[in-house]
Amino acid sequence: MSAPTMEAPAAQAPLLEVLDPYNGEVIARLAQHSVDDVDEIMSRARVGASLSRDLSRFTRHQVLDRAARILEARAEEAATLIVREAGKTITQARKEVKRAVTTISLSAETARSFDGEVIPFDAYEGSANRRGWYTREPLGVILAITPYNDALNLVAHKIGPAIAGGNAVILKPSQFTPLTARFLVEVLRDAGLPDEIITVVHGDRQVAQALVAVRDIRMVSFTGGFATGEAIARMAGLKKLAMELGGNAPVLVFADADISAAVGACVSGAFWAAGQNCVGAQRILVERSVYAEFRDRFAARTSLLRAGDPREQATDVGPMISVAAATHAERVVDDAVRSGARVLAGHRRDGSVYWPTALENVPPTCEVWMKEAFAPVVVLTPFDTEDDAIAEANGIEYALHAAAFTSDITRALRVAEALDAGGVMINDSSDYRIDSMPFGGSKYGSMGREGVRFAYEEMTQPKVTCITT
Repeated sequence: MSAPTMEAPAAQAPLLEVLDPYNGEVIARLAQHSVDDVDEIMSRARVGASLSRDLSRFTRHQVLDRAARILEARAEEAATLIVREAGKTITQARKEVKRAVTTISLSAETARSFDGEVIPFDAYEGSANRRGWYTREPLGVILAITPYNDALNLVAHKIGPAIAGGNAVILKPSQFTPLTARFLVEVLRDAGLPDEIITVVHGDRQVAQALVAVRDIRMVSFTGGFATGEAIARMAGLKKLAMELGGNAPVLVFADADISAAVGACVSGAFWAAGQNCVGAQRILVERSVYAEFRDRFAARTSLLRAGDPREQATDVGPMISVAAATHAERVVDDAVRSGARVLAGHRRDGSVYWPTALENVPPTCEVWMKEAFAPVVVLTPFDTEDDAIAEANGIEYALHAAAFTSDITRALRVAEALDAGGVMINDSSDYRIDSMPFGGSKYGSMGREGVRFAYEEMTQPKVTCITT
């Protein structure tokens, strides 16, 4: 892969070593930016904002549509890079590339399909001689800070709508997965996007903090942890913020559900991408009368999953992003076991590989219950009544998705309304998502929505034109 054209950092920081999370091999060394480079980064981004604003909506559409086709043609190359850099299995990586193609394609359509509407001024007294409309105009420079767990598609979800809206982007990808982000930028430039419209920045927390505080950045779009999100909110000043800060997804399984289907969906939802999935099933609440059956089938199916080398087709669960991440998952489970939890499956680590782990009898004071695990760890617990299950599910102060399994449509609708989450999946895992739907959190820390059309609206602003005749 050839790197996209980038300005050289003014002050050379230590090289960033990009590691294969499975075997620790150094796969790239990249120059990093420092705080001293921020003025130059902003100068370039301002040029990019002017260029992007001047592109016609049809041209933005053409570039994005062409980029989607290029990415589709280079899908296996992209998937192989994701496996090597992020540790996803090859099957999961191929699915992510397909989703990224969809995300960029949706952005292409959005560029020419959502441009405001006519305002009926003459429908109001005193405005009979007025006609007008509003358009959606770019914000300017958008800072996009992206995570490692969907290193291609989550970058696409920020860059695609931003370009569709005529903005420039400063892209600060995860230090774990910069190569995949650069790959997508290269694709967009090959599709005809002017180089200055996207500026890729590699650097530490100080670089990110310095950029967040820049007055001329009109929006920060961030996906990551709560502590970092809070820090961004404190230092950002008067600019738009869009944040996806993770979750701790509850799944409710009622006695009238198809237990076999629920087990299959929950196993997939809990352990996809080695559990590094912000909407992955983490707390599975099962009606007591079917709890033993569900638990035993879930544990048996979990034990069949193969963990290891993500390059092998037979691997179900690849490594976590680092040895440190896997060690943290192991420690959190150890803490729960010391507090009385019982291991149903897994709880084995080999380097960065942590085997899919299921627990029961976890006290609600344990970290694995209270906080997002972001690991292949799931907690099972019984409930007695629907009200108990909903109260338990809603007992965490933040939420992205939730799920419920039941054959009763009345109950399904009632539970969907009662669950306090950004999305509720009925008879499917909490991790189900398509790239056109609104996606974001509920309760604490919820700011804005992703999903191409909805992100486009976050990244643009209405401008009214009124003509008196």
